[in-house]
Parts: sequence; structure tokens; C-alpha cells
Amino acid sequence: MTRVALYARYSSDNQRDASIEDQLRICREKAEREKWTIVSTYKDAGISGASMILRPGIQTLLQDAQRQQFDVVLAEALDRISRDQADVATLFKHLRFAGVPIITLAEGEISELHVGLKGTMNALFLKDLAAKTHRGLRGRVEDGKSGGGLCYGYRVVKKLDGRGDLIRGDREIDGAEAIVARRIFRVLRLASARARSPER
Repeated sequence: MTRVALYARYSSDNQRDASIEDQLRICREKAEREKWTIVSTYKDAGISGASMILRPGIQTLLQDAQRQQFDVVLAEALDRISRDQADVATLFKHLRFAGVPIITLAEGEISELHVGLKGTMNALFLKDLAAKTHRGLRGRVEDGKSGGGLCYGYRVVKKLDGRGDLIRGDREIDGAEAIVARRIFRVLRLASARARSPER
């Protein structure tokens, strides 16, 4: 009897909790076809694939692999485990030491070749994604929209476009908070002027 552990992850606000369930569903179907027994399920929701350090699901998976609680790790694809090349290599090494192979629906059984090639491709993807995200945020700011988050002194403007979709990124001054913000800046300006003036 092959004991299998399933792993699934989604990383951003552009994905949904259902993404994890979708990943697990197709992994369960694979396990059923192979007549494997699912003994554990691990998941990390809304956590970046750039690093495994802060992901409790993958950390618990590693600990359980070292305790020989399953024979195989099954995931949808290698990038669901991690997009960081060093992390993929470290995970692969630890699981191999524990005698636990990684199998994905997209790549099959993971080998050193997958770790090298897919790790490089995923690292390039992350670099490209960061550049595109920065470009998109800069464009929003240049269009007079918020680049993200809500600063003190402003409130979110809720308006709909012609199709009824929420327009994102518009802000307006919050009068009460603006009074406090202006007072803070006045005090800071006075303190700065006093610090620069020569002693009498």
C-alpha cells in the first residue's frame, strides 16, 4: 500500500480558496487511479511561492516526511510547491533523504533535472512578475490612482464603471484625519526649523 501526502498552495488575491480545493481534487483523482491511500493533506493559502520559510503547511510536510508518515508527496505542479530554485532543491534533497519522492500531475516524478530546469524557469517567472507588477503599480500612480493600501488621511472612493464593476484605486481626503495629518506636519516643520536655526 502506497501512502500519499497531498500538497496544494495558492499565493495571491487573484486566486481563490477554491484553487486549493481544485488542486486537491485532481490530486485525489490521481491517487484513486493509482490505488494510493491518502494519509495526509497539507496546504498553504494566500502565501507566496517565493519562499518556503514562512509556510506552515510545507514545514509540517517536511517534519512528517522525516517521521516516515507517508511514502510519496503528490502536488499539481512543481511551482505549487515553490517557485524558488533554492527552496525546491532543498525540499527535494530533504525528501530524498527521507526516501520520499515528489510526484506532480504536470511533471511526473521529480528528478534533479526538473529541479534545475523548472527551478530556473520559475525563478525567471518571479523576476518577470515583479517587473510587471512594478510597471503596473507605476502606471496606476501616474494615472492618479492609489498604488495599493490605504494611507491615513484618505478614504476609499467606491464607484462603479459602465459595466457595474468596482473601480479600484480611487481615494479622497478624509477631512477629520486630514486635520490631524496637517497638525503633525506643522509640528514637524517647526521642530525641523528650530533644529536648523543657530543657537542664540
